[in-house]
Amino acid sequence: MHIAWLGKKSPFCGNVTYGREITNALLERDYQVSFLHFAQEETTPEQRPDCPEVALPFLYKSQVYTIPTLRSSRVFVRSLQKLKPDLVHASLTLSTLDFRLPEICEELNLPLVATFHPPFDSKLRNLKSSTQFLTYQLYAPFLANYDSTIVFSQLQRDLLVRLGVPRDRVAVIPNGVDVQKYSPGFSSFKSEIGAERLFVYQGRIAPEKNIEALLRGWVASEMGDRCKLAIVGDGPLTSSLMPFYGEDRGIIWLGFEADENRRIDILRAADVFILPSLVEGLSLSLLEAMACGVACVATDAGADAEAIEDGAGIVLDTQGVATQLKTLLPVLRDQPEFTAILGRKARQRALERYTLSRNISRVEALYAETIQARDRRFTALSS
Repeated sequence: MHIAWLGKKSPFCGNVTYGREITNALLERDYQVSFLHFAQEETTPEQRPDCPEVALPFLYKSQVYTIPTLRSSRVFVRSLQKLKPDLVHASLTLSTLDFRLPEICEELNLPLVATFHPPFDSKLRNLKSSTQFLTYQLYAPFLANYDSTIVFSQLQRDLLVRLGVPRDRVAVIPNGVDVQKYSPGFSSFKSEIGAERLFVYQGRIAPEKNIEALLRGWVASEMGDRCKLAIVGDGPLTSSLMPFYGEDRGIIWLGFEADENRRIDILRAADVFILPSLVEGLSLSLLEAMACGVACVATDAGADAEAIEDGAGIVLDTQGVATQLKTLLPVLRDQPEFTAILGRKARQRALERYTLSRNISRVEALYAETIQARDRRFTALSS
């Protein structure tokens, strides 16, 4: 089967990781994959020889959204006509092209599957989550015309159905992690930074990630010299937070780490992983930490609480994160046996629900069902 994948290769974000992991896994299962993404042809990232790429022109792109050129739709259509795939899978990039995909694929008689990534707070309690809710409202009428839409949790599915997307066109397939690659193991990272107990945040340094609440909670907890908080990632708030929360407070800013093996090394050394987000989808960073056997603390944003509920981690309310952490962090510092138990349970939960292999099998099944459903509709219209 030939899959035309529309997604992102840069800048680095969860969508980029998702596309890389899924397409690589499909190639390993002997699918033919063509990768279409927004890039200037002269700066297209190095590609696999078995996965041809098509550069779509754009005016602007960020980790959040993309502005295509007027020519991008024509390039996309011509590419599909040339590639002749069996199915198009769009890992939606929050661009205007997303809204044209059903029309384009209908004209070419191509089944169309989407993965819808926007994070959310199901309680819709603040301005940021309300903005995310508007994204769902904007997309729902168009997703209703996709053959299938993948979301990461039942909460997301229920929200889209409430907004008018047919229930039988929304599939819940959680993110998956390679549990062979992301696994417990030896790491010398603690000794490198002189830590006895290591707490880690990994992700964007952006308002929706609520990093300042984590930093305020850390400082208020007075964790002592033997504890370190490693911040792995970069973003728009980095320059405004670093001067006030530095190494004198036990906080180490590692910046964006492109080396996946190094990120795994950091996670393997961690005693606790903390994700204080206000809004989320289903965090790949959280799943990676779980797979590495790290005790996990996350807010009930998006589907993260589902991942660690019932004893596989500690769930915080998105409101008052700093206050909750002020109480919790000293307990996690002083109870290594407790964090070890949480880490084992997190690893077991990842093995039970969130393996990449299981994810890919469900995506494969959805592809088959989507193609069969379109064939049935085409036959009915022809008869």
